[in-house]
Amino acid sequence: MPICTSCAQPTVYLYTVYDSAYNFRLEQCTACHAFADPYVEHDTLTLLLDLILLKRDVYRHLLYNRGLGARRAGDKAPTNQPESIPSPSQVKHTDLSRWWLILKLGSALICVDAFIRWTHISSSGPGDTSEMATWNRAAIQGFVRILVGCFFETVAFHAGVVLACYAVLKLLPSPQAPVSGIREQFRYSHIPLTLFYSSLTKLFLLFCLSIWRPDAAKSHAGPMYAPPQARPDSTTFGHSAIVRALELLDEDKLDREWVVRNVLGGMSAGFGLRVVLDCHPLFTTMIIIAGWLVKTAVANLVSGWVGTGLGVDDRAAGEMWLAYSIP
Repeated sequence: MPICTSCAQPTVYLYTVYDSAYNFRLEQCTACHAFADPYVEHDTLTLLLDLILLKRDVYRHLLYNRGLGARRAGDKAPTNQPESIPSPSQVKHTDLSRWWLILKLGSALICVDAFIRWTHISSSGPGDTSEMATWNRAAIQGFVRILVGCFFETVAFHAGVVLACYAVLKLLPSPQAPVSGIREQFRYSHIPLTLFYSSLTKLFLLFCLSIWRPDAAKSHAGPMYAPPQARPDSTTFGHSAIVRALELLDEDKLDREWVVRNVLGGMSAGFGLRVVLDCHPLFTTMIIIAGWLVKTAVANLVSGWVGTGLGVDDRAAGEMWLAYSIP
């Protein structure tokens, strides 16, 4: 059953359709009297941008309301709760549709992740045209290895998170008050879907970094100007401690890809799990750490095989793979 994106109250209908699919009226939530789901009338680009911005309501819309809650004009609203409960066939169809969406979204995101890693780990292009065929063959083999490694790593991370969620939900005491609509409509298939939605933020930024890379020459060419000398009347940012702290953000000292993949990626995944599990952030942090541990173990197992044939030293390629895998 759909829920209100503002208060998470279960609601039977989200909008009423009139003459055409583009002529509809949003329904109000009976609990908070706000529109039950304003994202019904938003396009895909708006949903994607709000996912990147980590907005709570868009997670609720995509996880619980997508494709549900439509009512034709003239249909009567249910007068009691039993009539509004979906039939077992409807529940089964919704679950199968969710798993099919997980498969499609996961396949696409794993391919994007593999391409991003391949651009950073693989060697540069061929020296001349005579080596083009050999380089193409090696590049394809290397990409396939990275793709398989990303698949096993993703499966391991999701399995660790799902098992940790199961343990946390079993250990949490049963609430005395009535459970929220999120907890009532929760299914374990929501967890991998949430993780894939949360990974859009980091993959978008990593894809941008793979296209517009920092200029390596500037990072190793030394400073272009001498830093100003500290003076008694200088500002706070001229203090030596502040200057040393700001130097940590230099391109030659800060691994932006690592920060985006692990710090921002972990925060996004934790936020998504906070929405779908409706529990304290401490528990979601523990769940993400458990998933990271499982992912790290699998990354260590496949690093040697993934680093073979990437056009660089196999050991160095394996270490680069681990650098992108281990938090």
